[in-house]
Amino acid sequence: MSILRRTAPVLAAGTALVALLAGCSSGGEADKKAGNEPTKAAATQTPAPPPAPGPAVGACYQLPFDAAVAPTSEVEPVDCSQQHTSVTFSVGNTDAVVDGHLVAVDSERVQDQVAQACPGRLEKYLGGSLTDVRLSMVRSIWFTPTVDESDAGATWFRCDAVLLDGSAQLAGLDSDLKGALRGAKTPDKYAMCGTAAPDAKNFERVRCSAKHSWRAIEVIAFDQASYPGQNKVRSAGRTRCEDAAADVAADPLSFKWGYEWPTKEQWEMGQKFGRCWTTD
Repeated sequence: MSILRRTAPVLAAGTALVALLAGCSSGGEADKKAGNEPTKAAATQTPAPPPAPGPAVGACYQLPFDAAVAPTSEVEPVDCSQQHTSVTFSVGNTDAVVDGHLVAVDSERVQDQVAQACPGRLEKYLGGSLTDVRLSMVRSIWFTPTVDESDAGATWFRCDAVLLDGSAQLAGLDSDLKGALRGAKTPDKYAMCGTAAPDAKNFERVRCSAKHSWRAIEVIAFDQASYPGQNKVRSAGRTRCEDAAADVAADPLSFKWGYEWPTKEQWEMGQKFGRCWTTD
């Protein structure tokens, strides 16, 4: 799943309260004398309250799917012994100041930083390789402060791990996902399978513990900066996917294989890889 996250613009923080004290007179020598003295002004500045505590690593949340793809979240954590759908596996701080000026939380600089940081930290948390992560239904989502929190000085970002259960639903978790992909084989409850061939109209990604007929078995990664074009990304996986399917087939002379390559839109959203599939 690829998620573009944007947040509302941030307003400049800080308010100064100034009280001007001036004398009033109704006449008389004392008043004239006082009137000859310079008027004094006193200015006081209300100190800004400290930012609210940020999210905690290891916290669990019962997030519905639509809340998981939102840029911010005000859902309160739950006890991790209860069923939940997301686990905070990393917390960091954005580099929100450039040349002494606060950068809006929805700026390209801040959003790009978070969008790279959270997926990059997921691999270590799960304990598998990058290929293992891409062949699983585990994904990272992230949140940044709300406008009010950012105005109060919050610069944190929060990375959560979720387990997809179909195209638009999160699976319930009874524990965290730390080390979930550690081992020689990814458990079926985390592995990616399909309800049909990847080019079929009724194709849907599901966990391999659900009813399925195809399984994702290999990743074809690209290192080009720009999209090479559909013909090149499509042809790049033909031989490799066929070989990968033959390697896992019960009969290497009789098997089916499929290849799912990235579109230009997916590429621009960060998915610079394709997947090989075979019947299961």
